[in-house]
Amino acid sequence: MELNNLKPADGSVKKRKRIGRGIGSGKGRTSTRGHKGQKSRSGYSRRIGFEGGQMPIHRRLPKFGFRNINRKEYKAVNLDILERLAKNKSLSNVGVEVLREAGIISKKDLVKILAKGELTVKLDVKAHGFSKKAIELIEKVGGTAVKI
Repeated sequence: MELNNLKPADGSVKKRKRIGRGIGSGKGRTSTRGHKGQKSRSGYSRRIGFEGGQMPIHRRLPKFGFRNINRKEYKAVNLDILERLAKNKSLSNVGVEVLREAGIISKKDLVKILAKGELTVKLDVKAHGFSKKAIELIEKVGGTAVKI
């Protein structure tokens, strides 16, 4: 194999269709657009969702629901995760900064503590939200739940 005898595989390179180059070419006159009609005219471009004049699907289907712009999205953190974190790093206070450093939440996340799992370590927890059951379990072992 040498540079002078390299060529692409058979059938991998197709010749470009040269339209509008005279009647003798077989692709002149109408330039493969057929006769008359909207699609044969210059400057034609169909808008997104156009279905040939039929009522488009986005207008046939009804609107429903809404998105609350005031909704606050919380990252759920369970008590078993706090328990594991406190035991591994021997902590008595767990806040948003500790969770961020541990990689459990990201920079702008709001944190809500939920009650899944057991809590045996006395913890002072600071978060943006708590479930009632989580507050109960934290206070049951002598810890405190402070809402930021």
